[in-house]
Amino acid sequence: MLLKKTQITLRFQKCLRNSMDALIKTVDITKEYVIGTQKVFALSGVSLEVKPNEYIALVGPSGSGKSTLMNLLGALDTPSSGQYFLRGQDVSGLVDNELAEIRNREIGFVFQTFNLIPRMTAIENVALPLVYAGISKKERTERAIEKLKQVGLSDRMDHKPNELSGGQRQRVAVARALINKPAILLADEPTGNLDSRTTEEIMDLFENLHQNGHTIVIVTHEPEIAARTHRVVKLRDGLIESDLLN
Repeated sequence: MLLKKTQITLRFQKCLRNSMDALIKTVDITKEYVIGTQKVFALSGVSLEVKPNEYIALVGPSGSGKSTLMNLLGALDTPSSGQYFLRGQDVSGLVDNELAEIRNREIGFVFQTFNLIPRMTAIENVALPLVYAGISKKERTERAIEKLKQVGLSDRMDHKPNELSGGQRQRVAVARALINKPAILLADEPTGNLDSRTTEEIMDLFENLHQNGHTIVIVTHEPEIAARTHRVVKLRDGLIESDLLN
């Protein structure tokens, strides 16, 4: 009897330790939208843990909830119910300015359309998040140069987006996402506008970032992209259908 109690206690402690180790943890989160007189659930109770240095793909058909989940993980939106913990902090009920602070400090975003400012050079685009953080211009420039070198663009720092290829623009976007040393890098269809050769180059870059300790979550509808990650979470109808290691 004592042995059984000890085993239960050890299992409980292990579960608690694993939970505390999670960089991201969602507990039964839902997201509903009101369309006319109807309520539509984009997420219907999703519980997910992401540990430091994981490399995960969120996949699923259109309307499965993967983009909604990405928005919640990125603190771009808040759940209708449930809890979302980032580094142990419950961010589910934070107001807009608090969410903005979390995003700027903890989360790096990479988008399909790059979202670069056309009139700015690569250095200026990468340094932009540091302006909002109150960093001096000298330090902003030094850190932007460091990140552009990290993504292999040391010879394109003074170029504007229209002077760069699609792959180079995405590398600038990745460098910008890394500039604040975020806890997690979220990439929404990051290769959607790229040809197959450039796609391979960008995925090689993500693999390199992961090997250097970065935590990465990619939303994709492409099986070959998901196959490059180390864990695939498949959503369907607002629920997690499967969660498998590659």
